[in-house]
Amino acid sequence: MSNAAYITRSSVCLPNPPVENDQVETILGQVGERPSRARRVVQRNNGIQRRYYVIDPATGKPNYTNASLTAAAVRGLVADGFELDDLACLVCGTSNPDQLMPNHAVMVHGELGAPVCEAVATAGVCLSGATALKYGWMSVVSGGTRNAVVTGSEVASLGLLAQNYDAESLNGSQVLESNPELVFEKDFLRWMLSDGAGALLLEPAPRPGLNLRVEWIDVFSYAHKLPPCMYYGAEKQANGVLRGWLSYSPRERETKSLFTLKQDVRLLNEEVVEYTLVKPLERVIERRSLSARDVDWFLPHMSSEYFRAPVVEGLARAGLPIPPERWFTNLVWVGNTGSAAIYIMLDELIKSGKLREGQHLLCFVPESGRFSSGFIYLTATAHA
Repeated sequence: MSNAAYITRSSVCLPNPPVENDQVETILGQVGERPSRARRVVQRNNGIQRRYYVIDPATGKPNYTNASLTAAAVRGLVADGFELDDLACLVCGTSNPDQLMPNHAVMVHGELGAPVCEAVATAGVCLSGATALKYGWMSVVSGGTRNAVVTGSEVASLGLLAQNYDAESLNGSQVLESNPELVFEKDFLRWMLSDGAGALLLEPAPRPGLNLRVEWIDVFSYAHKLPPCMYYGAEKQANGVLRGWLSYSPRERETKSLFTLKQDVRLLNEEVVEYTLVKPLERVIERRSLSARDVDWFLPHMSSEYFRAPVVEGLARAGLPIPPERWFTNLVWVGNTGSAAIYIMLDELIKSGKLREGQHLLCFVPESGRFSSGFIYLTATAHA
């Protein structure tokens, strides 16, 4: 059994040129006869200025699948001392695989063309990237595999294309007047999500240069306390229960926007900090004897800059008041990449030159699917 696992390399794939705010509707398409009423409000609140899409702006067609985007990130790990032939365990997390089956990890393995390896997919929303990392970490620490490549990836843009939305449901005056909240929850995520993939190489010993030793990863679900908040392929019933797409007849599916990603924005704003940060972090602090002085860098995955102040307040309430100068985020210039976000943040911080030997990183990865979160604690280790 190995005593430790280290992140020895990181890599990112961000597809195509960055997309500025005023280009989003041009690339995703306009729903109906007039521009979105929600776009400017959502973009102003989320603070995102640039993001990336797999959609080629010149052709309007995707030039990556989720699997090929992930494989591109994995190939970025290849260098002296690590080749694809060395890959022992591949663990891939995503919110939106290219198909329901086969699973995302075996599709990535197929794209890579690497020899026989263990391939595992983790499901979920933003947290699926963190659970992929946890599986890979446990695999290496247990001695089950000599290395693990773990990934987080999203191709959200294909689900946000105008062709997937009913113009009347977003722009029809009768619907707007009768249920404006429903309209907003359908349109909201078009201006929030973007594409990207990240990959990390985990090994039982550090490599020359800067490594990150994985100390622990804690994951929590509060699904027993709250109803679903973000969902896809389902409709929420009056009692809050989701009815999945397979329970509808083909005729019924035509009349419902089952395959439009939806977010209960009110529930999100009211509960996300309490149930993904405050309550689980209180458990972490007690279990790990963690204090603010034990954190040199705090990497929060935030879907929007709107949540920055609530997260500051939530940290203080939980008993871990980490000052803003110790935070690291790149939401503004990368966008909200869901399960890939923590990978993309780690890669940028590792390569920034800001990390020092012995510094400790606390990563916070929440997801609002049904309110769960993960906390990842790392130590920077320089090796000659």
